[in-house]
Amino acid sequence: MNFYTTIVSFFQEGGAFMYPIALVLIVGLAIAVERWVFLKRALVANKSAYGELLPLVSSKDYDKAEKVAQDNSSAIGRLMSVALDTMRSSPRRDDIHAAMQEGVMETIPRLSKRTNYLSILANVSTLLGLLGTIIGLIAAFTAVANADPADKATLLSQSISVAMNTTAFGLIAAIPLLLIHSLLQNKTLEIVESVEMAGVKFLNSIIRGNPAAVATRESDA
Repeated sequence: MNFYTTIVSFFQEGGAFMYPIALVLIVGLAIAVERWVFLKRALVANKSAYGELLPLVSSKDYDKAEKVAQDNSSAIGRLMSVALDTMRSSPRRDDIHAAMQEGVMETIPRLSKRTNYLSILANVSTLLGLLGTIIGLIAAFTAVANADPADKATLLSQSISVAMNTTAFGLIAAIPLLLIHSLLQNKTLEIVESVEMAGVKFLNSIIRGNPAAVATRESDA
């Protein structure tokens, strides 16, 4: 109960700027949760698609692989759908590779969507805290100027303490948002690298199972 009372007192004494900082924190946490769930699902979906498509491509069952890829909404599914579609129109290795690279580039914005908002919200939270402190200090010095000389030191000390609450709360909101932003960026990079690695393995499997592509590659050399 004392802990709850302390938190409520800390929030109330911080003034009006505590509310926008709290709003920024809530929005940031909502984005973080949504992005984390999305990335976890994307990772699971990619692993599932990879395990399903690789045996089909290795066994040269391209028709079934293309159908499975088209019905799959994962990044690897879309990547393989583009690669197999390109292979039918142009079996050249470079054309297939270029199409897969384009597929990877289209995947990155979907994975990193809204993640950068977290760093922006963290900066906004810090600036709101500083702004609240400055405005609080201005109000404190104005109040002290009209106060009784005997009470000035006590009043000033209390006012500064209250004003600093907004800076503290701004940092309390900003630090976890920055940490979560870094974590999500690393998770996004991990997924992108796994998609690129899967693309290379699929490309090698397609080349090994497609004599026309191998012949074209050798003739170009």
